[in-house]
Amino acid sequence: MNFPEELKYTEDHEWIRIEGDIAVVGITDFAQSELGDIVYVDITTVGQTLSKGDVFGSVEAVKTVSDLFLPLDGEVLEINPEVEKSPELVNEDPYGRGWMIRLKLADGAAVDNLLSQEAYRDLVGA
Repeated sequence: MNFPEELKYTEDHEWIRIEGDIAVVGITDFAQSELGDIVYVDITTVGQTLSKGDVFGSVEAVKTVSDLFLPLDGEVLEINPEVEKSPELVNEDPYGRGWMIRLKLADGAAVDNLLSQEAYRDLVGA
């Protein structure tokens, strides 16, 4: 299982890549493998300012639907249009083409409260 060192992680199995005051958010390799084949990504929160822990969308797999939780406070700026058309990208490339949203951070310092690669590996037993 792949957990890039340069990313931050949440206990809800989202990953975060910081690009200035923007965070790119997706679900981890562990999460996509647990869900199975993803058939639909539903995110309708573009333009909304949400708080850490709020549901920003959901992913539907063959056997289940799972909520997506915002890792940090901020405004949802963009949904990945490729994932809307081809949700299987989340399974195929969760840290690349399978990203979910871009988030304008309310507080960049809050990133320090997220999990490191090592802490996330410990969480999932990898």
